[in-house]
Amino acid sequence: MAMKLLRIISLCTIGIVLCAASRGDAATLEAVAPTASCESLAETDMTAIGGAGSTITAATETTSDGIAVCNVTGTLAPQVNFQVVLPMESWTQRYLQVGCGGLCGNITLTSGASTGCKVLNDGGFVMAATDMGHTGNDGKWGLDETQRADFAYRAQHLTAEAAKALIAAFYGQPPQYSYFNGCSDGGREALMEAMRFPDDFDGVIAGAPAMLFQVQNTLYHGWMAASNYDADGEVILTSSKLPALHAAVVAACDESDGVTDGLIAQPALCSFDPQSIACAADAAENDQCLSPAQVEVVRKFYAGPQDAESGAYLTAGQPQYGSELEWQGVYVADNADSELFSQMIVDPVLKYLAFDPARPEMELADLKFTEATLTELRTRHPFFDATNPDLSAFEAAGGKLIMWHGLADPHISPANTLALHEGIAATLGADSAAGFERLYLLPGVGHCGGGQGPGSLDLLSPMMAWVEDGTAPEAVMTSSSGEESGFGQPDGVGSDGGERGQALDLGVEPLPAMTRPAYPYPHVASWSGEGDVNDSAQWSMGPATEIVSLRDWPGADFFTPYAFSE
Repeated sequence: MAMKLLRIISLCTIGIVLCAASRGDAATLEAVAPTASCESLAETDMTAIGGAGSTITAATETTSDGIAVCNVTGTLAPQVNFQVVLPMESWTQRYLQVGCGGLCGNITLTSGASTGCKVLNDGGFVMAATDMGHTGNDGKWGLDETQRADFAYRAQHLTAEAAKALIAAFYGQPPQYSYFNGCSDGGREALMEAMRFPDDFDGVIAGAPAMLFQVQNTLYHGWMAASNYDADGEVILTSSKLPALHAAVVAACDESDGVTDGLIAQPALCSFDPQSIACAADAAENDQCLSPAQVEVVRKFYAGPQDAESGAYLTAGQPQYGSELEWQGVYVADNADSELFSQMIVDPVLKYLAFDPARPEMELADLKFTEATLTELRTRHPFFDATNPDLSAFEAAGGKLIMWHGLADPHISPANTLALHEGIAATLGADSAAGFERLYLLPGVGHCGGGQGPGSLDLLSPMMAWVEDGTAPEAVMTSSSGEESGFGQPDGVGSDGGERGQALDLGVEPLPAMTRPAYPYPHVASWSGEGDVNDSAQWSMGPATEIVSLRDWPGADFFTPYAFSE
């Protein structure tokens, strides 16, 4: 579970004070012992929260990584399953709720972006999670009005209320501070909590948020899949071509951010033409070059869907330069006869979630990349999407928000997260936004972690310091862990039961282990020009600059204030 995290790499080296000075400290809170037995929580009445049929299904004392806990499971009507883990001896009066990725459908108690967080590792949080009101991946639950609402916003809110009721019953007091941490759809859930229920949490961490749910899971992934199938349904660009493509992008753009380190920290400055690695006309195709059809696929990936008549782009942004190795297993398959994972993502959303009324017979081939389709997606935009920049109620409640996104994320473009960040400042004013919101963009980091960049970090500790001590986060230390993250990742199973394939070893040498500070947008980390580029001691805050480009598109108003629908 969440308390079992990656081993932290020591980041506070001689001559650097970022770990202690800029982050502040969380409040010193005494551990509180239970005032009731674990077993008694099984009798806690949940009907006032979830309605008739809501119940606690089990309350059992157990251990997790040596920490004694009371493990409680329950159901909020009609079928929102949840789990709450309450420490028996180590609770420091804090509550942490975590989100889930993809279309959810299971309970995962994992807190990402928390590497080395002492309060978490010491069992100081009560933790909770939910399956969002359904199981399975086929999306048919989307035909039910209540289950749609459970997934859109209801399940996380009710789980927060249920967990707080159990905390009060078990310890005889409410939590002093409450936090939410999620990535991917969990990031959307995090933002939905801040936007719809501003009093639920004091601090919200939203990683790579799938906030633009409607467009993300139709036009974005639909375009990526459709672009990489030929007329016979074969995959055009396969994984074996990605190392050469990525190497060419890095060669063209690595120095654009001021340092040669194998990472592209400012993809907005990158200019790359995939034709530059096209196979010669008289050469046999090989893994070091791209065929004409593959060049066109890569161009389509970077550009994104466009209405053929108006020329308008239909997404806020696309994968960034430097993300190419992360395309494997998403919209690039290892084998030509594979089904692309992007198609698996799109299928249940097209059929059961995106449109009103539902279109159960719809296939990828039926998806039209037009402004008319974008207009059709507007019907459920105020229901599923979490892009409302008017966070004035959350700000007034004293809430703090940290958003973060890997620049090598293949699933969700960082342009979406930047668009919300800019929208908050435009709506509330830059000074007001700076008082409660931060955005971190991480070079070379994939979806919710992983990638070649330094994707191991702790945002939970600085969030606690911000909420409890009033110290706003500035520099946040990151490191390369060499391990993939499961936090917020889609589970890799399609609606037909097909599994996402990502078995081919691309033979790419990992970059050297590195530590590096990350700074709030729009600042980047700047190398001193001397010493080891992989040592955080050689980096400081650089100037405000363009990191990700934003473009005009007919859905830009999705990031302006709107009224949520039920």
